Amino acid sequence: MPYAPTRSIEGTVAVITGASAGIGAATSRALVDAGARVALGARREDRLTSLVGELGGESAIAVPGDVRDPQYNEALVAAAVDRWGRLDTVVANAGIGAYGGILDLDDTQLREMVETNYLATVWTVRSAVRRFRAQGDGGDIVIVSSVAGFRGGADEAVYAGTKFAQVGLGGSLDRELRAEGVRVTLICPAGTSTEFAIGAGREEGSPELDSYLRPEDVAHAARVVLEQPRSVRTTVWQLWSTQQQS
Repeated sequence: MPYAPTRSIEGTVAVITGASAGIGAATSRALVDAGARVALGARREDRLTSLVGELGGESAIAVPGDVRDPQYNEALVAAAVDRWGRLDTVVANAGIGAYGGILDLDDTQLREMVETNYLATVWTVRSAVRRFRAQGDGGDIVIVSSVAGFRGGADEAVYAGTKFAQVGLGGSLDRELRAEGVRVTLICPAGTSTEFAIGAGREEGSPELDSYLRPEDVAHAARVVLEQPRSVRTTVWQLWSTQQQS
């Protein structure tokens, strides 16, 4: 039988968090373009509704809510299963950031960052794994982390800490779940031109954003790892713009 370097994800079902903008929205478009169906999670209901209208009601549903709530993650997975009968992929993408020294950000900002970037990833993954085990035929977990999860930078200590935590989580989950046919991928982009940290260390329209990755670059990486044969897994994929200094 000839080797096929890619597999079709047409008809598969994905849950995507942080789907209202940026990398999450771009990933939703990329997966629907490949024939997948997507349940979109985020807090901004108006944006989710608009994206569903763009993608088409047969291919996408909006499930607004706060990803920091474990019960919301259960409801998000349940909504995908209720609509399409199964779950094949989860993309844990929700995240926030702010730049500043360790004493510059207030307690509320730091707590929200830790809960959104790390704890919410845990809740999303747990909800997906429960469903994967109930189905018994594997699945894909894609965690959108950051190159900051491998080397922290000045004025981003807590943010980088959350990304180091995601990297540790993903590596451990790969070892835990691979025998069950569940692939775990960490996609770790460098600077990406999104709403990330706008007003909290980045300025909208800043010229430096032109040198960053596009959300579509990261979405393409997610699609590629999902379209690999089931015999192949990519554990870590780091992306840098050729224009951004590494």
